[in-house]
Order: sequence, then C-alpha cells, then structure tokens
Amino acid sequence: MSKENDELLKLTSYVQISKYREKTLKSIGDDVKIPTTIAKDSGIRTNHISKVLSELKSKEIVECINEEARKGRLYRLTDTGKEVLDTIKEREEKTQD
Repeated sequence: MSKENDELLKLTSYVQISKYREKTLKSIGDDVKIPTTIAKDSGIRTNHISKVLSELKSKEIVECINEEARKGRLYRLTDTGKEVLDTIKEREEKTQD
C-alpha cells in the first residue's frame, strides 16, 4: 500500500462517517453547484451544507471557484474529491453484490 492510497482511504473514511458529507459529495458529483442546489438535491438544510462544504474544503475535497462572491458560490470536487467519491461508489457496489 502506498502513502497516497492511505491518504485516500483516510479521506474516504472521513467522508463516510458523516452522512451529510457523503450526500454532499454525491450531490456535487461531476457538476458545479451552488449550496442551495446541493441542499435541495441531498435533502439537507442549507445551513448544514455551508458547514459541510467548509469541512470538505479544509480537507481539499471540494473547491470554491468564485470565492469572492457573497452569494451563489460555485463548488466542485477536486481531483482528490473525485477519487474519494469513486472509492465510495466502488465500496457500495461491492456490498450490493
């Protein structure tokens, strides 16, 4: 196992221990979204989404494209975030088999 793989597993675990984080990641997916849309898609209240996004941002799982905007900030997954999401989806497929 490589160090990179260990980091990916740690981040994946960090996301999976919180249903809010996991739902937020799945909601963004390959898209670019504002917090309101993420909240609607995931069924999580907007005030929770803001907190979750800042947690994920601190771990470099998501990034904000237009940080200077007060409203309508756009979020997308980083490359690391995409890897984490792929890992979660792979694990889910394994448990369904």
